[in-house]
Amino acid sequence: MRISNYKKLFLIGIAFLAFYIFLVFRLWGYEQYVQDAPIKNLSDAFWYSIVTLTTVGYGDIVPASEEGRIIGYIFLFLSIGIYGILIGQFSTVISNINENNKIGMHGTSFQNHIVVIGWTQFGKTVIDQLIRAGRKVAVVTKNRDNIDLLHELYDKKQVFILYSDYENFELLDKANIEHCSSVFINLENDTDKLVYILNIKKHFENLQFVVTLENANLKQTFINAGVKYAISKNEITSRLLASYMFEPDVAQYSEEILAYPIEETDYDIKQFRILKGNPFIKQEYDKSFYELKKMYNVILIGLVREENGQKTVHKNPQDNFIIQEGDFLMMIMNRAAESKIRKVFSIKEGI
Repeated sequence: MRISNYKKLFLIGIAFLAFYIFLVFRLWGYEQYVQDAPIKNLSDAFWYSIVTLTTVGYGDIVPASEEGRIIGYIFLFLSIGIYGILIGQFSTVISNINENNKIGMHGTSFQNHIVVIGWTQFGKTVIDQLIRAGRKVAVVTKNRDNIDLLHELYDKKQVFILYSDYENFELLDKANIEHCSSVFINLENDTDKLVYILNIKKHFENLQFVVTLENANLKQTFINAGVKYAISKNEITSRLLASYMFEPDVAQYSEEILAYPIEETDYDIKQFRILKGNPFIKQEYDKSFYELKKMYNVILIGLVREENGQKTVHKNPQDNFIIQEGDFLMMIMNRAAESKIRKVFSIKEGI
């Protein structure tokens, strides 16, 4: 509600209060000259007015004069109007609260979540995968027509929806963007994405951006602009398509393993961090490889280690490579094995 509307309501309230007090004093003024009138003082006049306006109507006090009864009629009609206004205002307030909640104006407490700027069918496939992986998502859309659809598609415990102009960076705080793990810029074209990233970085310096590119030649440009991961959709599609042409079984397996598993027997590549107390700390890589396969039917395929502030991927390192606390182990596993690994590693997958 705008400030001008509050001011208008305040002035109406003051005017009604003044009119009400005027009527009460006039009622007392008329009744005090009537012998044996039930309204004997100002307190009785206020009591009668309140009982009448609230439609309680005890009937213990009534006006005795003709003028007093006319004022009583005014109180009766006022009570009808007041209740109508109150019911209308209450309905409006409830409606506004529901609408603001629907479009995300109350904000979210999500943390370490993914913020998606822009809603498209491609964005939906990405969000579906994130939800299956147990990640929470905040979707920002400037199209009001998308709101109802998004609420139908997703549970509010998993997906927060914010209706906002993308350039309204202050409103992005509603999506708790400063506490997200990454921001997926899902706008229409590469130019819009690049300009938007340069603008949003002026307001949020420490965000980690992910974009998909139509033009693979712009990848380095986006990296230089501060994007963490710039992925060319055409490049990925062309590689997979070529693979289907000369090694279709490998291509099919690759496609399946990139998607989040649904069935217990579905396989996926997952990444688990080595925390303090993990049984594989200070153990040789090859020995861990055999133990994971034998005990949990998990295939260790690589290790990620942070070195000089940068993450380095060691793809199936040589013998005598020692696993350290803070490393990430990359493994191929199905859902049945994942539940066992979570217990051993005492952590969920991901970074």
